[in-house]
Amino acid sequence: MTLVCQKSLFSLDSDVSYLNNAYRGPILRKSEEAALRDLEGMRKPYLVQSEDFFLGVDRVKSLFAQLIHSQKEQIALVPSTSYGFAVALNNMISASGKKAITVSDEFPSGYFSLKNWAEANDGKLVVIHPDSKSESFGADWNERILQAIDGETSVVLISSVHWMNGVAFDLEAIGKKCCENGAVFIVDGTQSVGMQPMDVERFGIDALICATYKWLLGPYSLALAYFGERFNSGKPLEESWMNRTNSRNFSGLTDYQETYLPGAAKYDVGETSHFLTLPILEQSLIQILEWTPEAMLSYARGLKEKLAEFQLERGLHLSMDRHSSDHLFALTLPTGSDPQQVKKQLEQAKVFVSVRGTSLRVSVNVFNEEKDVERLKGALIS
Repeated sequence: MTLVCQKSLFSLDSDVSYLNNAYRGPILRKSEEAALRDLEGMRKPYLVQSEDFFLGVDRVKSLFAQLIHSQKEQIALVPSTSYGFAVALNNMISASGKKAITVSDEFPSGYFSLKNWAEANDGKLVVIHPDSKSESFGADWNERILQAIDGETSVVLISSVHWMNGVAFDLEAIGKKCCENGAVFIVDGTQSVGMQPMDVERFGIDALICATYKWLLGPYSLALAYFGERFNSGKPLEESWMNRTNSRNFSGLTDYQETYLPGAAKYDVGETSHFLTLPILEQSLIQILEWTPEAMLSYARGLKEKLAEFQLERGLHLSMDRHSSDHLFALTLPTGSDPQQVKKQLEQAKVFVSVRGTSLRVSVNVFNEEKDVERLKGALIS
């Protein structure tokens, strides 16, 4: 499939160049409509059937499982990545003295989750830094991660794509090394899943957690999680009535069942149904699967190539190798530039990006077009 600009499917202003999906993704028009339909239903709760508490959840889990090449039974609905990390780490066997590996400048939710786990289990937190002077920045960083994983490693927790600079981690190679050494592999997929192909089985991922409000084009305060079979016998963080085997029998809920639902369903957050917000996510997942992440990423690469040419003209660099993601990347500024001032200048021209460190973080999606890139370039040299 070859995509063209999909901006008409969103409610973005025509005079705005929103190059900041990694900050928060916009929702689709049809997601808006789905939420409004659900809101209309909330006006008449006597029309809500008991099955309505479960059917939307089932559909979303099935769609997400299809997106990441998993089984629906291994998907859980959680409120955040930190909740998902807590589920995974709380169900890991203690390994005194072993390594817990992450990367430098990992998002705080992942860093602190792993740091606290290492401290509680007398483990050693190992943070892998890149060689900032290396000409092959991303490749070098990936190699350092692989070298660090050995028989003394209990767990590796990293993002699929680094949230600050867009470095793409080689999940397949890292997952293989984890498997060879008996280490648990936990991935924060927030900054790639929905835009970049994901295959949890091929990549050897044990737990994948994704906030939905970025590349899944979903609502805030909701996340989707995959927990592999090694977690099937674990314990949830809370005792929700919905994760027991008799939960769909409303008249028999006090016929207390000790048995949890199979697979990852036991890890669902309480009040899993998420009326109003879950319909938003369902529609976005349907659309993403129709577009396909492969076609979306190819479209994004075409836009990034225009910026790489622009950077080259200015004597600056923008990597196009496989260790730099095509949808999220750091745009280096000329020496002496104040990135916050540059950001303000861009916003005056209705061009929106983020500042991360000393660079602009640009993130493109299928609602962007070459005109947005030209407006960004124009605003940078004005």
